[in-house]
Amino acid sequence: MKEFTDAVYIPNINPAERRRRLAGGLVALLAALTGLAVLMALDLSPWWRLALFPLFAGAASGYFQWRDKT
Repeated sequence: MKEFTDAVYIPNINPAERRRRLAGGLVALLAALTGLAVLMALDLSPWWRLALFPLFAGAASGYFQWRDKT
């Protein structure tokens, strides 16, 4: 069985779209960190922090799409 080691990697988005995904990820990260600060300042139950998961996931998604050029 032959393994493919000489694969050609071709990005499927242009630089403008990469910047857009990075910006979206940064906005989501800023919103998540702001929300976390507010929840901690109000001394609410730690369970409320689970509501921030979609924002952190969106931030990670934007960053990884920018980094991997997908």
